[in-house]
Amino acid sequence: MHKRLLVRGIAIAALALGLQGAARAEQIAVGNFGVSANGMPYAVALEKGYFKAEGIDVSGIITSAGGGTSLRNMLAGGVPYGEVNPGVVIAAIQQGADLKIISDNVLTVAEFVWAVKPDSKIKSIKDFKGAKIGFTNPRSTSQGLAMLLVQQAGLQPTDAELVRTGGFGEGVAALDTGMIDVAPLAEPLWSKFKDKYRAVAVASETLPPLDNVIGVTTPNMAAEKGNFIRAVIRARRKAVEYMTANPDDAALAVVKHYNIEPEVAKSALRFLTTSKTNGVPYWGSGQIHLAGMKRMIEVQRMVGAIKGDVDYSAIIDTQFLPEDIRKVIE
Repeated sequence: MHKRLLVRGIAIAALALGLQGAARAEQIAVGNFGVSANGMPYAVALEKGYFKAEGIDVSGIITSAGGGTSLRNMLAGGVPYGEVNPGVVIAAIQQGADLKIISDNVLTVAEFVWAVKPDSKIKSIKDFKGAKIGFTNPRSTSQGLAMLLVQQAGLQPTDAELVRTGGFGEGVAALDTGMIDVAPLAEPLWSKFKDKYRAVAVASETLPPLDNVIGVTTPNMAAEKGNFIRAVIRARRKAVEYMTANPDDAALAVVKHYNIEPEVAKSALRFLTTSKTNGVPYWGSGQIHLAGMKRMIEVQRMVGAIKGDVDYSAIIDTQFLPEDIRKVIE
């Protein structure tokens, strides 16, 4: 009798532990995961066991084509942590969404390269006058950056024609067919096609540091899942450090979640882990770089995505960052 009770007690305890483990399993939302370079640290964190080492179970990553879709996925799914473009987040806050910026993840747009066919007469942005320059979608980062490049060339907005292609892959097709003269290619797409096209502008050499994606949460999730959020940020930071020290090995982890060849992944990681834009790396530790964030918001103003003033102090919350990186870099 006592033995049966003991066995039953063990079984109940095991079931309770199992339910606790299931309760701890959470998803995170990362725009363009599996497609664009911004989400690569999460692939490394998954494959290297960094999430588990931090005591959390990330059961899956909700992905999308980025932008507002990523944010909607996060909010609809009750996800504690999401990685989204800062312009999308601030636009949503201005429209009434209750969100907090809690980490700064990709500090530059170094993954962007603008390319032409090898025989093109366009040699640099100075030759953009009269050219058709591709961008993905209205109010996208690629549209804003194309406008910046035209400015950097000393040209008027009407001196070049911006053409919507609907996506980076579609932009390559548009370049091939002659629909556009210049196409934006973002890593790892550039590494895939760099032997086929010629770069006329590299973001890290042409543009200042512009925040690309940030970490966000809601006040409810901050209160309920604070420890989980902190662990995600720590695990991602470990992944970035590992990628910087071991880009080729990290690339093999990336390949498992991105539909690309190992050599393409290696090329992309070698490029991005060594990229510096005015001394600022591509992947950040999570520490807030306010100047880059403000620059990106100004780009979003150019395309009409952001209007009015932004009170950054009211929407940035650094409590989830490790203590050594809580200071905001102005």
